[in-house]
Amino acid sequence: MEIKEIMTKNVITVKPDMDVHKFAELLIEKDISGAPIVDGNGKFLGVALEEGLIVKDKKIHLPTFVYFLTGFFTIGEKKFENELKKIAATTVSGIMEEKIRPVSPHTTVEDVATIMIEEGLHYFPVTEGGNLVGVVTKKDIVKAIAKETT
Repeated sequence: MEIKEIMTKNVITVKPDMDVHKFAELLIEKDISGAPIVDGNGKFLGVALEEGLIVKDKKIHLPTFVYFLTGFFTIGEKKFENELKKIAATTVSGIMEEKIRPVSPHTTVEDVATIMIEEGLHYFPVTEGGNLVGVVTKKDIVKAIAKETT
């Protein structure tokens, strides 16, 4: 079975300059966990997820500095920078997920399920020619599995 058979086609999208508070209201109003970010021409730019909003309220973990032989190096500096950027974000482009993986409508459900488990991703924009044509979430995969067993 291909993703195009189970993907959500009527996708709620947002523009990169949307205010994060308006984005939070949209997620609640539409009962969704995220939304693809598209430009004025419908070109896919990225995804903003509810996790990006939650990061804004978390405690910051400072990078660890380690002395090793002739100097210091840091552990977790990149993660710290990313978290700080999201905490300071005022628009959805600031909370855009970096670890996102678009898939083709012709990708198999099994391949997406494998990526979900192995890489811990749960939201996949479906793109064709750089344009968004749908999304697939873990809920869509569960529905497909339920249909196969009945």
